[in-house]
Amino acid sequence: MMRHNLPEDAWQKSSFSGDNGGTCVEKQTTADGFTAVGDSTRRNLGAHLFPQYQWRTFVTAVGEGAI
Repeated sequence: MMRHNLPEDAWQKSSFSGDNGGTCVEKQTTADGFTAVGDSTRRNLGAHLFPQYQWRTFVTAVGEGAI
């Protein structure tokens, strides 16, 4: 699912993103409880939405080296 026009001030940059000129993946929690994930340089494309439990499962699996 995609969503557009999310609040600009709610985006959170990954702690793993360095100072690379603003090019990074960012996330925010939507008012209805989804995690929105988008490209900081191409906001016009919208953001992918994930239920929070799915996003946490993905982040945990990456952190553990499972994927």
